[in-house]
Amino acid sequence: MSGSIPSVEPGMLLRQEGGMTAIQRDYSLAGQETPRAIERGLANAQWYRPPIDPARLRELSVRTNGRAAFDTLLWLGLIVGFGALAWTLRSSWWAVPAFMAYGALYGGASDSRWHEMGHGSAFKSGRANDVIYYLASFMLLRGPTQWRWSHVRHHTDTLIVGRDPEISFPRPTSRFDIALFMLGWKSVVPLVRTMLRHAFVGLDENTQDYTPEGEQKAVVREARIYVGILGVAIAWSVATTSIWPVMFIGLPTLYGVWLVVFFGLTQHAGLTEDALDHRLNTRTVYMNPVFRFLYSNMNYHVEHHMFPTVPYYNLPALHAEVKQYLAPPLPNTLAAYREILTALDGQAKDLAFELPLRNLPTGPDHGGVGTVDVGVRLWGSPGVDLGAVESFVNGEIRRVDVEDATYAVYRLAGSEIVVTDGLCTHGAAHLADGTIVDRMIECPKHNGRFDLRTGEPARKPVKEALQVHAVEIRDGRIIIEPERARPRA
Repeated sequence: MSGSIPSVEPGMLLRQEGGMTAIQRDYSLAGQETPRAIERGLANAQWYRPPIDPARLRELSVRTNGRAAFDTLLWLGLIVGFGALAWTLRSSWWAVPAFMAYGALYGGASDSRWHEMGHGSAFKSGRANDVIYYLASFMLLRGPTQWRWSHVRHHTDTLIVGRDPEISFPRPTSRFDIALFMLGWKSVVPLVRTMLRHAFVGLDENTQDYTPEGEQKAVVREARIYVGILGVAIAWSVATTSIWPVMFIGLPTLYGVWLVVFFGLTQHAGLTEDALDHRLNTRTVYMNPVFRFLYSNMNYHVEHHMFPTVPYYNLPALHAEVKQYLAPPLPNTLAAYREILTALDGQAKDLAFELPLRNLPTGPDHGGVGTVDVGVRLWGSPGVDLGAVESFVNGEIRRVDVEDATYAVYRLAGSEIVVTDGLCTHGAAHLADGTIVDRMIECPKHNGRFDLRTGEPARKPVKEALQVHAVEIRDGRIIIEPERARPRA
């Protein structure tokens, strides 16, 4: 009815604009939206995943040091090259475009490198992933530990209000807000403020919410290291009465952030909140080769969220495998921005504004990628039959359910059979949808890893050990006794 006051659900605030009453949601992780999301079953929920042949997914999930090294060295080489050019031209106005390119590579293209290395999916070498992750984190002024856990939550609860700490463009976001993001006022300045708070005061409520208690000291330590490095650069500039030191260390984060925002807007801005389907809250956008290099193929963002174990260089091939189950991708960046601005302009006038419902193909929701086998309990013994050894091929992982229990059965190289509990101890994802990496199983949800020999956590975010079961082969059948764990090595 005209002039009536809308009902306000918990966690929502009334906002007056031009004589109209709008409902604005609380995007913090400490407000009333958080318990509301949990009550509605939106926290750590199951998401839509399209079908894909498990063997093909294993193939696409293979990492290579060569491709990642080539792209990384090219990126770093361009940074050094444009940095040297900017230094050479520092007394000329030609230094301006050189510094713009340097900043775009340092403070912009580092975002996708930070992202891929944080997932641990770019290099086959875990150490190489970590080295570039820490370097890119500093370039972006993102605390490595804080943002690793922030991104874990983002993948768990993508665009779930009150749960996702990386909703960069909450409703309403105006065109003026976008300008402030690109200029750094709403992007870099909050990072600096958070860094200083963590270094000298303590963790804010949001960071405490998603960072495990045992990791919080590392957040403080890293913030202090950042302050120290930036302090040296500033002191160097003051001592030499020259701006050049901070133009190469520190300020590039500010004058290069526009590229982070330019690409970042295409991911989720203006799309549906609180939807357990990445096809509704995430975009895939076709981009030209230069953009794809700068953005590390993250334009295939729907595919990345659905299958985060697939490295960036295989995302185009993954897209080809699953595109028939996805909404049509946007044909180019210009089309993406038309959609984004339409959504943001509409939401600036009406917070409930939604884009027309995407044309989603009808098809099965596999919730995973593998088939589900059914095992049987053996009469007169505590044993469980999980299937015939010969039905598995080397490198295969299969989910096998027995009554209310679920297991993951692996056939490793050399025909070794390993059986673990089926669910990740961190995110409750089915490990049968994961990837085997050097005798470790990588969770398909957050890229955490377990050692298949012991079940011990081998990569964050997992922290609790996985149960590995003792296996007996009887007449070619895989038998376990669920109560009997495999001896720890």
